Amino acid sequence: MKIKKNVAISDSGFIYNPDNGESFSANAFGIEVLSFLKEGIEYAEIKKAVLGKYQTDEDTFEKDYNDFLFSLKQYQILDNEG
Repeated sequence: MKIKKNVAISDSGFIYNPDNGESFSANAFGIEVLSFLKEGIEYAEIKKAVLGKYQTDEDTFEKDYNDFLFSLKQYQILDNEG
């Protein structure tokens, strides 16, 4: 999964999609996941990194990750080709 190239993402987590004019803010988890996705890092590596950094379990990670991806899809942030 990849982030569209024209999407603007600030270091503070503000995300803007110029294609549709929508924007939203991400929390620390979201910022980290966005960073991984921009770098082309795959799910298994993202999961390993997050579980190693935060005190959370796999079920919570998977729910939060999937919820965040759903939001990215709603805001049309993800590149359907990637």
